[in-house]
Amino acid sequence: MNNHYFTDNRHLPENRKEITFRFWYFSIHLETDNGVFSKDQVDFGTNVLIHTLLNEHQRMGDRLLDVGCGYGPIGISMKLAFPDKQITMIDVNPRAVELAKVNAKKNHIDAYILVSNVYQEISGNTFTDIITNPPIRAGKKIVYQIFEEAFEHLSDNGNLWVVIRKAQGAKSAVSFITSVFGNCEILDKEKGYFILFAKKRIDNLTKC
Repeated sequence: MNNHYFTDNRHLPENRKEITFRFWYFSIHLETDNGVFSKDQVDFGTNVLIHTLLNEHQRMGDRLLDVGCGYGPIGISMKLAFPDKQITMIDVNPRAVELAKVNAKKNHIDAYILVSNVYQEISGNTFTDIITNPPIRAGKKIVYQIFEEAFEHLSDNGNLWVVIRKAQGAKSAVSFITSVFGNCEILDKEKGYFILFAKKRIDNLTKC
């Protein structure tokens, strides 16, 4: 499938539109376009993940990386809810990154947003939290690369947050993440979507 969202698809004709996403007392206005994930509305899994992050925010640190940011709903939501946090957003799709930058400006937030194939443009282990709604259509190899290499880019005691559908391998993802982090917790299940949480512990003693 050459024209799905996990590609450089800037050759597709533009058809920008604005959607609105609401959480807490915020209304976020987001531009979307052809060739980006869930262009007509913020998808249900992202919505569940954002609300879990809000409910579990006391576990979060202050340096967040949104992997596969799309047009920016997760990173922008976190920055609006928690203005003191540093937000970095990456996506392999240049059109999505362009939209995320537009949407950050539209919603008056500061974030570092860049094109990156998985963590290719990211160096060091400086993030307290990595958050991802992984690009399932890109294939299991890419999705598991996101999970595995997250460990390398998290600071000690940093956190991985994932949303993934049961039908798309949530239980296998729990097993794989556990093999990397030594722990994995299912924080929520809603309409077939699982929210997974893992911590980069030095001792790796906690198990699912």
